[in-house]
Amino acid sequence: MSLRARFTEELKASMRAGDAARTSAIRMITAKLKDADIASRPSGVDQIGDEAITSMLRGMVKSRRESVEMYRQGNRPELAEKEEAEIAVIESFLPQQMDEAAMEAAVKEAVAETGAASIKEMGKVMAALKAKHAAVLDMAKAGPMVKAALGG
Repeated sequence: MSLRARFTEELKASMRAGDAARTSAIRMITAKLKDADIASRPSGVDQIGDEAITSMLRGMVKSRRESVEMYRQGNRPELAEKEEAEIAVIESFLPQQMDEAAMEAAVKEAVAETGAASIKEMGKVMAALKAKHAAVLDMAKAGPMVKAALGG
């Protein structure tokens, strides 16, 4: 089932269940998705693909995590909790992320594959990781691992 179909089904289910917070979060996701579709039209694409949707969802999670941090610093725990609830809903649509051991193995494999020997070649390794594992690899966590593997 495509992510678009999952959004529709989950929205219907949350509305039937009377889960206002989940319904609101899914509506927010679909609104962002429509914006992304509209933004992609000049390049000749009517609807963005699942990979682009996954990337969009990760961006939404990242911005909400930043908001949570700001709300906690501003002593607004109720707003932080609302953002965390939205993060949970958004993450339910994302593929399961690699664990630490699998990430380390993927980094070692990418370093060997690219033949990178110094920190100057970090970009090559990151590109290889993104090409192979973009959907299941948190690039923010992979960066420091690659740096360590290259002796940086």
